[in-house]
Amino acid sequence: MIPAGQGAALETTLFKPDGDGPFPLLVINHGKAPGDPKLQQRDRFVHMARAFVRRGYAVMVPMRAGFAHSGGRYIDHGCDMAANGYTQAADVREAIRYARSLPWVDAQRIVAAGQSYGGLATMALATQQIPGLRGVMNFAGGLRVHGGPCDWQEALVRAFGEYGKRSKVSSLWMYGANDSYFGPELASRMHGAYTRAGGSAELVAFGAFKSDAHTMLASQDGEQVWLPQAERFLARIGMPVKEKFALPASEQAPTEYAAVDDVSALPYLAVHGREEYRAFLQRQLPRAFALSPSGAWGWAEEGEDPRRSALAACQSRSREPCQLYSVDNAVVWPAATSSGGTDR
Repeated sequence: MIPAGQGAALETTLFKPDGDGPFPLLVINHGKAPGDPKLQQRDRFVHMARAFVRRGYAVMVPMRAGFAHSGGRYIDHGCDMAANGYTQAADVREAIRYARSLPWVDAQRIVAAGQSYGGLATMALATQQIPGLRGVMNFAGGLRVHGGPCDWQEALVRAFGEYGKRSKVSSLWMYGANDSYFGPELASRMHGAYTRAGGSAELVAFGAFKSDAHTMLASQDGEQVWLPQAERFLARIGMPVKEKFALPASEQAPTEYAAVDDVSALPYLAVHGREEYRAFLQRQLPRAFALSPSGAWGWAEEGEDPRRSALAACQSRSREPCQLYSVDNAVVWPAATSSGGTDR
């Protein structure tokens, strides 16, 4: 929990390499899930964080006021998109101010990135004089208004035009062809308004990504799309790109328990659970399936950590401990385990 304005504290995840630093800093700004922001889970952006920690960066992911366990309240300016971005950027600015006071942060080498609503906040941040901020990265940035008479798309174009007029640093933009929120035509309009107003922005239109390009940054496979572009941008603004640290592998080792598509080999599950596992095998990677001796099960695909999500889904149905059965295309279940049990 880090201090912010009006006495609020922001729930923040920190990643850093081993050692005393000082390390260049990446601040990643989250989007907004539907519903009450207080019910939104803490974002971690583990795939992006790992890539930057390998390159010697410290990484900070602050939850802004009113989100998750952060203090304060969420402020919504409706269709005034420029105001929405500025309000969110104020919390990011406070997070950077705090980070610059840390002895292991290089206060002169800072870059900010944001996804969806966090991208809008990041571009608003780029209009301000932030000591040490060398550039920003906008991943599918924007904010969509559901219902009402508001022309939120035109409002976004106007907001980015205002930001471009006041921008202080260079930016990298990445939008996919099948983004369910901000499609290619809207992304082009926002970018055009920004650059015509004087802003420096490189737009990378990377085509379709899985079922929805809006989720690209949260996907393990997304690194193949964004990282080469980010490395070129970082080098251009004088930020490091060479890998310096080797991180331990996060994947769980496969076992010889069974072939991943051998549905009959699953322990504990009865007919319905096995049918669910058969359907799970058609899900996208990365993915994970968990089960417990009670016959409960849970699965997850995509996202920051499908293994953790699968375990949580399983545990919500079971009083007994859940364990991962398969991850991606490999079984990770220990070989010496009895089968049988009831369906849940």
